[in-house]
Amino acid sequence: MVRSARDVVGVIESDPGAMAVLRATADLGLPDWWIGAGFVRNRVWDAISDLPFAPERDVDVAYFDPDERDPREDERAEARARKALPGVPWEIRNQARMHLRNGDEPYTSALDAMSRWPETATCVAVTLRGDSVRLMSCHGLADLVGMVVRPSPAFADAAGRAKVRRRVEAKGWQDRWPGLRLEI
Repeated sequence: MVRSARDVVGVIESDPGAMAVLRATADLGLPDWWIGAGFVRNRVWDAISDLPFAPERDVDVAYFDPDERDPREDERAEARARKALPGVPWEIRNQARMHLRNGDEPYTSALDAMSRWPETATCVAVTLRGDSVRLMSCHGLADLVGMVVRPSPAFADAAGRAKVRRRVEAKGWQDRWPGLRLEI
């Protein structure tokens, strides 16, 4: 049963593939880095649903470096990550620039940026400090471990809720996890 932060970390630590991704990301030397979204959410929902883990659609690495303004640095980091772990669908983004794409005020950290991701259960991330997996949840863990899809505060208006609904449908979440509860 997955109910607590310790349980979520246990899900990640028990997956050799997840740990290899975390170690490879740590080796990139990115500042203030976290891996979130489906990397954590899907593993937890699969564990709760007693399903084998599905292959990664993407590995969302969010880092924060306000001194690095060149978007090509993300591409270079992805190339280094692909060399370290070929076949992993890396998506590495400096959150210090992402506010421009998202039409937000500048973010203050990777976690600040992640707090504006679409669903509360998606705003959960892990990082590796030494040999320890660290977990962060911008809006708590209740929706993640309760298998609830709820818009984050940044997506709480009608347009945001519609985007979340479209994401759930496009990604087939209810087909994979019929136990999901939609609060959209």
